[in-house]
Amino acid sequence: MAKTGNKLAEVLTSRESDITSQWLELQAKSWKNISASEQLETARKSRQFMESLKLAARDGKIENVSGPQWEPVRELLAEVSASRAKAGYTPIETASFVFSLKEALFNILREEIVDDPAALAESIWQATTFIDKLGLFTMDSFQKSREDIISRQQQELLELSTPVVRLWENVLALPLIGTLDSARTQIVMQNLLDAIVATRSDYAIIDITGVPVVDTLVAQHLLKTVAAARLMGADCMISGIRPQIAQTIIHLGVDLSGVTTKATLSDAFAVALRRSGYTIVKDAKGAKNGREEKQTSAGAN
Repeated sequence: MAKTGNKLAEVLTSRESDITSQWLELQAKSWKNISASEQLETARKSRQFMESLKLAARDGKIENVSGPQWEPVRELLAEVSASRAKAGYTPIETASFVFSLKEALFNILREEIVDDPAALAESIWQATTFIDKLGLFTMDSFQKSREDIISRQQQELLELSTPVVRLWENVLALPLIGTLDSARTQIVMQNLLDAIVATRSDYAIIDITGVPVVDTLVAQHLLKTVAAARLMGADCMISGIRPQIAQTIIHLGVDLSGVTTKATLSDAFAVALRRSGYTIVKDAKGAKNGREEKQTSAGAN
C-alpha cells in the first residue's frame, strides 16, 4: 500500500480538476453579494491555489505547511487575505476560501480510497490538518492586513484633523479638535513647522477650543509645539482658553507664563495683527451705508 502522504498527493495531482470544480461550486453558494468580476477573480485564485497546493504536496511533507515548498501557497493566501481585507470582506468570508476546500477534497478522497478505510481515514486526517493550518495562516494574514489598513486610516485622519490655516499674510492658525496625544502632537508639530517654513509666517495660533480636556500631558504637548515654532522664528500663541481649562491649568501647576494665551481665536488673531503692525479700523462710511441699506430693505417690506 502506498504511503498515506503520497496517496493524498496523488489524489491532488490526478483529480485536481474535479476537486477544483467541486470547490468552486461550494464557494459559489456564498457568491450572492459579490460582483461578477469578484467571482471571476475568486475562481482564478482558486485554480492558482490548487496548482500551488499540488506542487507543494508532491515536493514535501504535506503537514509541514511552513516549509519552503509551501511558500507559493502562503504568498497566494496572503495576497487573497490582503485583497479581501481592502474589499471589506469579513474574517469568516475570507477564511471560507480555504475551509470550503475540505468538503470537495473529502468527497474525492472517498471516491479514490474505497477499499482501505484506514488509509482513507489517515488521508482525511492529513487533509484536515494542512487545510486547518492554511486556514489559520489565512486568518492571521487577514488580521495583519486589517491592522495595516486601520493604521493607515488613523494616520490619514490625524493628518486631516490638523489643518494649518493661513489667516493673514504672515499669520497661521492651527485649530485642534479632539484628544491631543503623543502621536497626534508629533503630526501637529510637523504640520505647523512645515507651514511656517512654506509661508514664512511670523505668527502662529494654536486654537484648543475643540480640545475637550487639557491635562498635564496635553499642556506639555502644547508647550513643546510652541517651543518648536519659536525655534523656527515664529511667535506662537494659544487661543481657546476657557474658564474651566484655565482653572485646570492652574490646578495642575503648568507654567504658561511665557506663552501668549487668549480666550478666543479672534482675540489671538487681533494680537497677531497688532504685532505685525496692522491696525483694525472700523469703516464709518461702510457702516453708515450698511444701516441705510437695512432701512431701505425694511421700508420696502
